[in-house]
This record gives sequence, structure tokens and C-alpha cells, in this order.
Amino acid sequence: MKLPEVSSQRRENYAKFYMIFITVLGCATVLNAFFHLEPTDEITILLLLTVFLAITEYYPIPLLRGQTTVTFPFIFIMYELFGISYPIIIYAGIVLVINILHQRPLRLVLFNPAQLAASVFLAEYIVSHTKVVQVLSSSSNFLEGISTYITFLTLFFIINNLIVDIVLLIRPQVYTFYLFKTKTLTELGNVAVSLVYGAMMFYLGGRKVDEFSLFFFFSPLVAISLLYSVISTLRNEKKRLNALFAITTGVNKKIHSTEWIDMFKNTFSQIVDVQALMLWVKENEVWRILYFDGRVTPKDTLTGEALARFDGKKEPIVYQDRVKKLGPIDEFFKKDMKAFVYSPMVVEDETIGMLVVAKSRSRSFEDDEIHSIATLSNQLAVAVKTRLLIEEKEKRIILEERNRIARGIHDGVAQTLAGAVMKLETAERKFNRHPDETRKLILESMDKLRLSLREVRESIYELRPYPTERVGLSTAIEKRIDMVKREYTIQFSFDIRGQEVPLSPMVEKELFDIFQESLQNTIKHAQATKIEVLLSYQKEQIILKIKDNGVGFSLFQAMVKAQNNPHFGILNMNDAAEKINATLQIDTKEGQGTDITLTVPKMGLEGGSTVDQANVGG
Repeated sequence: MKLPEVSSQRRENYAKFYMIFITVLGCATVLNAFFHLEPTDEITILLLLTVFLAITEYYPIPLLRGQTTVTFPFIFIMYELFGISYPIIIYAGIVLVINILHQRPLRLVLFNPAQLAASVFLAEYIVSHTKVVQVLSSSSNFLEGISTYITFLTLFFIINNLIVDIVLLIRPQVYTFYLFKTKTLTELGNVAVSLVYGAMMFYLGGRKVDEFSLFFFFSPLVAISLLYSVISTLRNEKKRLNALFAITTGVNKKIHSTEWIDMFKNTFSQIVDVQALMLWVKENEVWRILYFDGRVTPKDTLTGEALARFDGKKEPIVYQDRVKKLGPIDEFFKKDMKAFVYSPMVVEDETIGMLVVAKSRSRSFEDDEIHSIATLSNQLAVAVKTRLLIEEKEKRIILEERNRIARGIHDGVAQTLAGAVMKLETAERKFNRHPDETRKLILESMDKLRLSLREVRESIYELRPYPTERVGLSTAIEKRIDMVKREYTIQFSFDIRGQEVPLSPMVEKELFDIFQESLQNTIKHAQATKIEVLLSYQKEQIILKIKDNGVGFSLFQAMVKAQNNPHFGILNMNDAAEKINATLQIDTKEGQGTDITLTVPKMGLEGGSTVDQANVGG
């Protein structure tokens, strides 16, 4: 359901003019009702109906996928007992007070009661000035009463919803058929409940109407309204808490992959319904957009005065009216966004990010929504900080690996080449006088050069992209197994279970290193004829298992030997496991084979590039 293409600002102006017109019409209706008030002696009944009407209006009943207020029975009985002026004035006054208590924008505070007052007046005017009711009810008083009630209710429903639908169609925000259908079905549920009460009311119509009969007749409806409102509030709060738990858990698990952005987007709407969202992070003293969605106009970075207002914020900042007060990054949002919440992401008194959300209506953020946004931003702060620390750790490990290779070249290849050059220089000096010594020096230099060549090749191999970086963990394991099978008569089985997920480069490297060392030790020492390899992707962890049918060994003696021989043995395998927060378990006995199990917790290990921007649109 869309109007022809018109600029957002123009449609916003049309909606304002229309709402002003309805507001003026409604205010005139209420003012006219004041001039037609007639004194009444039934003050107690009037007060009782007013209280019941206020309660049911303040506590809506959840129906289908929405909420509605079943107030028409009170309006009608008030109309029957006191005339149309009393329900118009009282109904408009109650709605006005409730809108003020909910801190809604001024135009809504005035529009909502005005359009309801106009709807009641127009419905009653049509009923009292047409012959439809008289024709339908000509046979009995009961039919006259129920016909009047049904006609009044139907007209009120049509007029009220028509006024609201016109506003929703004119305004810039898209009014989809799904929203129209949901609202209409909810209001039809309201009509159904009102019809049931109307039928009972006219069935019991011969009895005396006093405050006690009205109290006992309408108290179930008021009780249901209160009860279901409380249940609905608790249910919504539970849903919000579940969504908050799901989003924080999911972000922690998938912080290294792009999947967390989709999960964040899909779940956030269950916490707070907003039209625009931006997630900023601060890295190396530079603010950048990590994710945005909805009615935003993002720029590359945050600079100038906006940067100064962004930095150092520790508590949520709320701007309920864009016209009166501008936020730090007001220019990043479309002009129809009116209310904003800036919720800083703080870890150890350091602001590392900012979650910014916006709505199209002023005074739209309630206290519980602001608290939920602040809670979510705190959880996101921990997750983002964890991601930054993991990336720093990976960079440090890569730097340490490069330094190790550099030291190896300096202490190995460089020293060997230097020794070979010195011996060749000595051989040159002794070439004429001592040919035998010269030959010996040349042969020794050749041996050293061959050793240096081997070391250079090994260094080059280490500097090449790691197998897991080229083809991934499972493929790298398969290729390594195929290589071993070509050289040794060992029977292999390799089983992959579960759905494979991309891991960070560091995790895949350490897993592959431990696998290679385990495989090499089995080939050299175990005298095994069969090796079983299992790579299992489970819900909360990843398991790599290498099992052989070899001779086994004494784990205690192997640990002692590993301490005395500095090479990549059991101790270094355990160190590698600790780098990725994994658990290394070795089950072995002499003569019973060896079972090596590496268990890696899945949280925080998924890999992939971080998306800087994700324009899903509004």
C-alpha cells in the first residue's frame, strides 16, 4: 500500500496538515459537547464507568499479534444513560492524560483523543439521523437496542480505523499490507469482544441499572484487561531478555565472522524496534563504522566536532526531539529520524565503541528500551574488545614466528655461509703450497654450503603461505595424509563430522601443527600399521583426534625426555594447544597404541574478514 512517489519531507508535511485538521475537528467536537452537557444525579454510576473506561484504556488487551483497548461497551452504556456529550468529553480526556503519561509527542497527545472524539461523534450522528436502525428494529425493543449497538460499533470501528489508516498511508514510513492486515484483525477482535458484551448487556437489559449491577457486570472485563496486560508485559520482558541473551551469546561465538552481523540485525529488532542503527568502533584512535542499517547516510570516518563529542562518553545519551537538540552525529541520519539514543561501549573505563539507534517519532524511547540498549552495548563492548585482543594476539604470534625464522637464518645459514667463506679464502691462500689441505677445505666448505642450501629451502618453505591458509584445515590434513601414504605402508582413515565452519588462521595453524607433530611421532616411533584421524565440528567445540595401533609409550618418560630435549615434542604441543585455549589429552600405554585428542572450545574461534559496512537499507 503506497502512495505515488513524493519526497519524504513533503509527505511528512502532508501528514502533519492532516493531523492538524483532525485535531481541530476533534477539539471542536469536544468543545461542542461541553455546551450540550446536561446535569445528572447519577454521579456514582458516571464515576464508576469513568474509572472502568480509564483502566481498560490504560491497560490494553493482547489480541492476535497486536494490542487493543475494549472500551466501546463503556462508551455505549455511558451514551445510553447520559447522552453523547459525556462519553465524548470523558473518553477524550482519558486518552489525553494517558498520552501525556506515556510522554508521547505533542502532535500525538492532541491527535489521538481528537480523532477518537470525532469518531464517536460521527458514528452517533449517523446512527441517530438515519432510518437503518428503525427498519431493523421495528419488531421489538430488544432488536432496536442491539441494532443500535451493532450499528454504532461498526461505524465507530470504520471511522476510527479510516482516520488512522490515512495518516499511516500519507507519512513517509512505508505502510505495508501486512501491517494493515495485522491492525485490522486486531481491531476486529476488539469488535468481537465488544459484541459479546453488548449481547449480554441487552439480554440482561430488563434489570435495574445501578452502580452495583454495573460493577459486577463490567468487573470481569476490567479484570481481564488488567490480567492480560500484566501477562503481556511479563511475556514481552521475557522475550526481550531471551533476545538479549541470544544476541550477546551469538556475538561472542561469531565475533570473528560476518555471521554475527546478520544475527545481530535479526535479533536486535526483538529488543527495540528502531528505524535506524549504527555501530561504531574505535581502533587505533580512529572511529569507523562497523555496521549500519536503516535510514542512515554513513560517511567514512568520524572527524572534527563530531569526534570531540563522541570521545570519552561513558553513559547513554538520549535525544528525544531532534528539532530541539542535535546529537553528535546528527548528519549521519535521515531528516525524518527524530529521537536518538547514543549508548557508549565501555571496557575498563575506556570507550571503544558507540551504539546509536534512532526512531522517526519524538519522545519514542521509553526507560526500559534505553536500559536494554545500554545493557546490549555493554555486552557488545566485551565482545568487540575480545575480538581486538585476539587479533593483537595473532599479530604478535606472527611477529614472533618471523623473528624466530630471522634468528634461525642468522644463527644457522648466516653462520654456516660465513664459515664456508672463511675456509674458501684459506683454501685460496694454500692452493699452490698445500693442495691436499686445500682440497680438504673445499670439501668441508661444500658440505657446509649444502647444509646452508637445505636450511635456506626450509626457511623459504616456512615463509610460504601455510597449508591451512591456502586450502583450509580439512584439505591440508587430507593432503598431508596422502603424502604420507605415498611414502609409508600405513592404512589411514580420515573422518569429518558435523558442519565445517571457517576458523581463524591462527587456530587452523596450531591445529595443523599439532596434527603434523602427532603424525610424525607416530611414523617415527609407534611402528603403527593403522592411523585413524577424526575432525569433529560439534555445537560448542571442535575435536581433532589421532589414534594409532602402535607400540605406545610411557607418558612420564616422554615428558622427562621432552624437558631435556628442546624440540617440538609433547611440551610444545601442549603450549600450542594453550595458545588457542584448547585441551590436549594423550592416552597411551606401552604395547596398546596411542590416542591423542585435542578439544578446542568453539566460542570466538570462527574466522573470516570483518565487514566494515553492511548497508541493508531501511
